[in-house]
Amino acid sequence: MQALIDIVLPADQLEGTSAVLSKWLINVGEEVKQGDPIIELETDKVAMEICANQDGVLAEIMMHEGDDVPVEGILGRLSESGVVAQDSKVTQTVPQVKESEAFHSDEETYQQSASKLVGPAVRRLLRQHSLDLSQIQGTGRYGRVTLCDVKAHLAQMGETVPQSVSQKRVTKSRLTRHDHDARPLVGEMKPHTSMRKSIAKHMTDSLLHTSPHVTSVFEMDMTNIIEHRKWHKKEFAELGVNLTYTAYFLSACVKALQAVPEVNARFHEEGLELFKDINIGVGTALANDGLVVPVVQQVQEMNLFEIAYGLNQQIEKARTGKLQPSDMKNGTFTISNHGVSGSLLAAPIIINQPQVAILGIGKLDKRVVVKEVDGVDTMVIKPMCYVSLSMDHRALDAHQTNRFLQVFVDAIQDWG
Repeated sequence: MQALIDIVLPADQLEGTSAVLSKWLINVGEEVKQGDPIIELETDKVAMEICANQDGVLAEIMMHEGDDVPVEGILGRLSESGVVAQDSKVTQTVPQVKESEAFHSDEETYQQSASKLVGPAVRRLLRQHSLDLSQIQGTGRYGRVTLCDVKAHLAQMGETVPQSVSQKRVTKSRLTRHDHDARPLVGEMKPHTSMRKSIAKHMTDSLLHTSPHVTSVFEMDMTNIIEHRKWHKKEFAELGVNLTYTAYFLSACVKALQAVPEVNARFHEEGLELFKDINIGVGTALANDGLVVPVVQQVQEMNLFEIAYGLNQQIEKARTGKLQPSDMKNGTFTISNHGVSGSLLAAPIIINQPQVAILGIGKLDKRVVVKEVDGVDTMVIKPMCYVSLSMDHRALDAHQTNRFLQVFVDAIQDWG
């Protein structure tokens, strides 16, 4: 009787989220080396790979694509000696064929398997550019198509310009179409990804089933940090760090959270759990593929340069599909910088449970405001934005929300 090794999802890979088995990257009977990716999982926060923890052969598949994966549940089994389990749920019938036929059959199976071995970052890039995976030559293990392969393919393709509306011929039949009977409405159903389903459940649970959300809004003058960034951006860049406004927001959050420690907390039925460490998550949109919240850990111990560096690292991981579950664990507070996509104000911004509040930063916009100059009210143009705090009213009251926002705004407006 040959020993089989269980493939399990470690308990520390998830933080209160559910996972769905997205894809097996190898077939029963295939050999793997320690560290090779063998399974793709999706949660509401990230797409991730489970790697082999030792050399072996996939002997048995216990869970299949689309199955919910419990923590420490058995996904499959590896055989140390290469013997495939006879009672596996996945059986493979081997027909009697000639040697030459078997060679061609194995070659086709290999090519079909290799064409499917792509990670989440590769899939996302393929969707963005409407590429056919079969047209790209893979250079990875077993012919796996890598991110570099896709980028090289795109570089060879060049760009095409779609025909503009002004170039299209407009006919009388098209202009009078409104006179005809309305034709049936035809749509295309786009199935939700596992990540989108998990996000939908998380948002619904937070807003409707868990926290009574209340939002306060302040206005903020960005003049001083714009000036500070202008003078220090080049200096940071020479050290390989992109200085963004978000780094300033994280720094200002530290002051506000230290002034109102009840905001840096998690709500429990028996009490409010307050934290000394300030671990700030930053909502990061993935191109047409959901949202993740990478966390910058222990921000209270960092200066502006260290915050900017840590933020750069986490955002880059998020946008290249390299985030690990550990990169999104232990968050105590979250920022949603929704203004980067043009939004002036968003309310409520849904709280990232089990946290008790989330900060929203609106679009930076030049506006006319009234300032007192030499004792006279004067209209001046200032770079302004709205900043909001959506809080869990079970844990916090309005005076705490407003105190947090006041300290945050003062930290930004008085910078330097």
